[in-house]
Amino acid sequence: MAMLRKTDSVSGKKKAGKDSKGLAKKLAGWLHLWLGLASGLVIVVVALTGAIYAWQPELSEALYDHLHVQPQEKPLAPLSQLKATAEAEMPGKKPTRISFAGRDHSVAVSFNNAKAGYYYIVYLNPYSGEVIRVQNMDREFFRQVLNGHMHLWLPDPYGAGIIAAASLIFLVIIITGLIMWWPRKWTKAIRQQSFKVKLNASPKRLNYDLHNVLGFYASWVMLFTVLTGLVWAFDSVRDAEYWLFSGGKSFPAPDKVKSVKPEQALADNPLDKIAAQMVVRYPDAGKLQYQLPPAATGVITVRMFPETKRFYNADYLSFDQYTGIEIPNGPRGPYATANGGDRANRLTFDIHTGMIGGVPLRLVVFLAALVTASLPITGFYIWWGKKKKQRKPALKAVRSVRLPQSAELAN
Repeated sequence: MAMLRKTDSVSGKKKAGKDSKGLAKKLAGWLHLWLGLASGLVIVVVALTGAIYAWQPELSEALYDHLHVQPQEKPLAPLSQLKATAEAEMPGKKPTRISFAGRDHSVAVSFNNAKAGYYYIVYLNPYSGEVIRVQNMDREFFRQVLNGHMHLWLPDPYGAGIIAAASLIFLVIIITGLIMWWPRKWTKAIRQQSFKVKLNASPKRLNYDLHNVLGFYASWVMLFTVLTGLVWAFDSVRDAEYWLFSGGKSFPAPDKVKSVKPEQALADNPLDKIAAQMVVRYPDAGKLQYQLPPAATGVITVRMFPETKRFYNADYLSFDQYTGIEIPNGPRGPYATANGGDRANRLTFDIHTGMIGGVPLRLVVFLAALVTASLPITGFYIWWGKKKKQRKPALKAVRSVRLPQSAELAN
C-alpha cells in the first residue's frame, strides 16, 4: 500500500512538472504570437534598415567621391581656416563638429541642429581649404536609412518611442521563441528538425523551418543587438549598465567641466592650438573629431579613434574653448583610464553593429538582421495556415448538418 502511494506521489509530481512546462510553452506561444502580430511591421523595417546600414562605411567610401582627396606632402590647412570657410557656406548656422578621417579624406564640418530642423555637412580639401561639396544630410541615403532604423521616419518623441517599445517587445519575442523552440525530448529526429532546414520539403514545411530553425540561430545574435539597443533607448538601462560594470558609480553628467572666458582675448586661436597638440600626441590616429560647444561655458571635446571602423577604444579629451588648454576630469577621458562602466558603455555601438569582431562578425549580424526581417512574414504564414486549417472542419460540420424537411422543401 505504501509502495502504491509512493508511486502515485512520483507520478503526480511528474504530471505536475509536465503540466507546468506545458503551461509555460502555452503562455510563451500566446505572447510570441500576439506580440509578433502587433510589432511585426516595425521589426521588418528596423531589421532591414539595420542590415543596410551595417555596410554604410564601405558603401559610402565606394559611392561618394567627395569623401576622398589626393594626399599631398604638405601641412594641412589650419583648423580655424577650415571652420571659417565652412561657416561662410552656411550663413546663420553654427558648426557643431569637425571630422578628419586621414590625409586621403576630405574634412567634414557638420552643422546639426535638431531643434531648428537642419543637418548639413560641408566637405573641404584639408590642404587648400577649398569647398568640395555641401551635403544636405536630410536627403542623404544612409542618413535616411538610419532615420528609419532609429525613428521610423517619424518626428520625436513618437518615432523614438515606438522603436523603444518595439525593442522591449522584440526582446520578449526572442525569449518566448527560444522557449517554444526548446524540445521536450532530444531524439535524433528532433535534433535534425530543430537544427536543419529541409529544403526539399513542402512549401508549408519549408516556411515553418525557415521560421523555426533560422529564427533559433538569429535569436542569439539579435539578443545582443536588442540589449545594446535598449541602452540607447532608455537612460535607465544605460545608467544600470554603467552602475553594474563600474562597481556602483553613477553615470557622469555631461556638464562636469566648463570653459572659463578670460577677461582679455588671447592671441592664439584655441582650435589651432588644440589641433597642433593632437598632431604631436596622435600622429597615427584613425579619426579625429572636434566636438564644438553650443554654449558659452561648454568645452571642445576631441575624440580620437585609433581605428576607422571600431569606436570603443577612443580617447575623449576636454579642452577650454577660449584657451585651448586641456581640462582634466572630463565626463570621459583616455580609454586606458576608463572604468568598467565607461568601457561597457563604449562597447555598446560596436557590439550592436558587430564591429567589435571586424568584418566576419559584421557579416553574421547582417545575415541575422535579414533573417529577423523575414521572421514576421514566415510567422504570419504559419498563423494564417493554422487559422485556415481550423476553419475547414467547422465548414465541413456545417455542410454535413441535414436541413429539416420544411427547409428542404422551401429550397
